[in-house]
Amino acid sequence: MKLFAHFLLAALVGVAANASFAADEHPAAPAAAAAKPKPDLAKGEAAFTAKACASCHNADGNSAIAANPKLAEQHPEYILKQLEEFKSGKRKNAIMSGMAATLTDDEMRDIAWFVASKKEKLGFAKEKDLVALGEKIYRGGIADRQVPACAGCHSPNGAGIPAQYPRLAGQHAEYVASELTQFRDGVRLNSIQMTGVAAKLNDREIKAVADYIAGLR
Repeated sequence: MKLFAHFLLAALVGVAANASFAADEHPAAPAAAAAKPKPDLAKGEAAFTAKACASCHNADGNSAIAANPKLAEQHPEYILKQLEEFKSGKRKNAIMSGMAATLTDDEMRDIAWFVASKKEKLGFAKEKDLVALGEKIYRGGIADRQVPACAGCHSPNGAGIPAQYPRLAGQHAEYVASELTQFRDGVRLNSIQMTGVAAKLNDREIKAVADYIAGLR
């Protein structure tokens, strides 16, 4: 009986040792990373006001200056990405880089969700002689130059795809044309896809598609 108890004790010690070894080899998974705080729209509005964002984009995100983008109803993930890239230097703009440099991560997140929650005031096309060309490029691309249809990523009505492609519908034509030109000329470098597309467009085509986008609903 004593001999049996001795073997039983040895077996139990071995099991414990093996369990300890296994725990060392496969440690418990670390606790899940703390969830990121949810956007605070009230704080976003306060930061948007305090940082004078409204001076260029208006209090409701509907810029009255055609050179400055409308931010209302834009996908907040896209706005946040742009702010982060202005701050990091990946996207160049003397004014926005300076503004973003003063923002904390929380402020950028809150501002993005606040201004995106505002209703966009849609625009309209002005260049009647170019609307047909703009529509053709936006909806069908330019096959012989392998220019893809804008609608493929930004959707037929310009709504875009949340967290992937920005909303374009109703955006100022002047702003869109300026950004397309910067992509084409290698000034704006934070989207390989857009650099490739814009590189194949001439000034007239850029103006046409930008004007068509302004009138999208």
